[in-house]
Amino acid sequence: MRHAQTISVVITTYNRPDALEAVVRACFTQNDKNFEIIIADDGSTANTVASVERLATDAPVRLRHVWQPDEGFRAAMARNRGTLAASGEYIIFLDGDCIPQRDFIARHRALSQAGYLVSGSRILMSEALTRRVLQDGIDVGATSALTRLRWRLHGDLNKTLQPLGLRWPDVGRTSRKFSWRRIKSCNLAVWRSDLDRVNGFDESFTGWGHEDSDLVVRLFHAGVMRKDGAFATEVFHLWHREAQRDQETSNRNVVLERAASKITQATIGLREHARPAA
Repeated sequence: MRHAQTISVVITTYNRPDALEAVVRACFTQNDKNFEIIIADDGSTANTVASVERLATDAPVRLRHVWQPDEGFRAAMARNRGTLAASGEYIIFLDGDCIPQRDFIARHRALSQAGYLVSGSRILMSEALTRRVLQDGIDVGATSALTRLRWRLHGDLNKTLQPLGLRWPDVGRTSRKFSWRRIKSCNLAVWRSDLDRVNGFDESFTGWGHEDSDLVVRLFHAGVMRKDGAFATEVFHLWHREAQRDQETSNRNVVLERAASKITQATIGLREHARPAA
């Protein structure tokens, strides 16, 4: 089995520089440093720009910042722009509030396989623990299993075994029965060639919700299967207030329609960025 050789981590962010800094610095301490970082910024202000500039001075890997104007929630466009700026053959999408563990890149590389995407997993942090991590600069990746167990016992984490470092081998991670549910683009790995095949994320989705499920549905129709990244690729998801979900129902209905019609192409995606202006 051939695993990914070149990896790009596309990190989406919007006006949360303290969380972004914690995420990027955790990327700097990976035990596999053969990757690059693309920060896909959905219109953050100068505070984030200053934070990225500070991070760039310490970066042990290539780091780029791709910014777009703030015109509402446009995560699909940000991820597409990040993809176009990336040089890797394998793209790991990571949100700017999801702190990776030390072996995040190594585990994603080990799970990479032609014909598959990897849907990663996350560990939710409480509001109180999130505040301590960001204010005190706690290096989550360096914490011991005992510390994490204490966090769990105090109700600051929503899972028990994954934070303790339990890992499953790369067996039993695929299924002939496909499901687009529980897909999280905060931790999702896809081959660049597969993204090109379906025209990337669909920027016609408006508001929060399901643009990631739509991508996975279209990839499935194009022949790409899903591999479960649980007990291998966990990230610590910093607490935040839920985004407005005004368009969630309509977006979900679009996904259901596309699942039935077997559409593979994004209406507005990667190729539209490549077209010259009229």
